[in-house]
Amino acid sequence: MSRFNKAEGRIRRHIRLRKKILGSEARPRLAVFKSNTNIYAQVINDKTGETIVSASSLEKEFRAKFGGKLNLEVAKFIGSTVGKRAKDKGINAVVFDRGGYIYHGRIKALADGAREAGLEF
Repeated sequence: MSRFNKAEGRIRRHIRLRKKILGSEARPRLAVFKSNTNIYAQVINDKTGETIVSASSLEKEFRAKFGGKLNLEVAKFIGSTVGKRAKDKGINAVVFDRGGYIYHGRIKALADGAREAGLEF
């Protein structure tokens, strides 16, 4: 039996969570992925397999505003941006998929930003 590293553990948790979380047309899934340098958020309809809206810290407007930093402020801004884009598409409620990460720090900030933009979890 081998030991798992941190990334493998996150993937195992994410697979376990995805068995319970399913996005539909009425209530799509807000999926979050973070790396050491960037954070990504997508609103996904799992029935059709399409991404409805997305936002990431790689976009030019974020890089210009925050200068490539990744902190709680950036994560909250990404969350509010994806929330506004989803509201523009007529989406009011989502299922939050934290991607196997602990609901703390940047993940929580992103969720708070999306809630402030008007999305319901």
